[in-house]
Amino acid sequence: MKLDSNISAVVTGGAAGLGAATSRILAKTGVKVAIFDLNEEQGKAMAGEIDGVFCHCDVSNPESIEGALKEARAKHGQERILVNCAGIALGIKTVRRDRQSGDIVPHELDAYAKVIAVNLIGTFNMIALSTAGMLTTDPVTKDGGRGVVINTSSIAAQDGQMGQVAYSASKGGVAAMTLPVARDLAREGIRVATIMPGLFDTPMVAALPDNIREALAASVPFPSRMGQPEEYAALAKHICENDFLNGECIRLDGAIRMTAS
Repeated sequence: MKLDSNISAVVTGGAAGLGAATSRILAKTGVKVAIFDLNEEQGKAMAGEIDGVFCHCDVSNPESIEGALKEARAKHGQERILVNCAGIALGIKTVRRDRQSGDIVPHELDAYAKVIAVNLIGTFNMIALSTAGMLTTDPVTKDGGRGVVINTSSIAAQDGQMGQVAYSASKGGVAAMTLPVARDLAREGIRVATIMPGLFDTPMVAALPDNIREALAASVPFPSRMGQPEEYAALAKHICENDFLNGECIRLDGAIRMTAS
């Protein structure tokens, strides 16, 4: 797909981190970018920076998604690119002992369900509602391509650590649905690919103490550092432009394989 001002994109979680870097790199090509996020202050600032539009959106709420898509399409027309970066993390073991009382505490189901609702169901519903709109458009590539979907899984889908049961399950679901969704949409000319980031320098990691950040960076074989959001964004851009990339999950991790803890 040729990226220019004739193309519109939606980036969920586009106000910060991986989503912000992706919003920037797409906007630099001329693509009209709509940022879907819960953080209104950051979202509006990012939209102003890239001359895009901010749409308040909770991806776990179908009505919120529909409203945001309606707003984005009113400004930019039907999106041809969907990048799903919105997500949350959680660190709770399946069963744990309370440090003070010693009581055995099972993983709270509400917390588990929330991670699944945002990371997995939210991603799926964004795909379903966005591509329903893409199907109404004419092809824009010589192969009959109408659009592309890029999802964000994680290396935790394959190398989940202790305390990542909810997160790993949600990201494993995103990876697992990549191929069947790509097959569902193949005849309609819509490609689907998923990026599986490793340790990236995002706002979540930035909050960690320096010694922990340094230890995490040193654990990456090569290059021995955190991934940069711009490197995720560069891969997302390449997926958009490479019309033969479809149905694939791509690890972007510096060759790291996470240990149990």
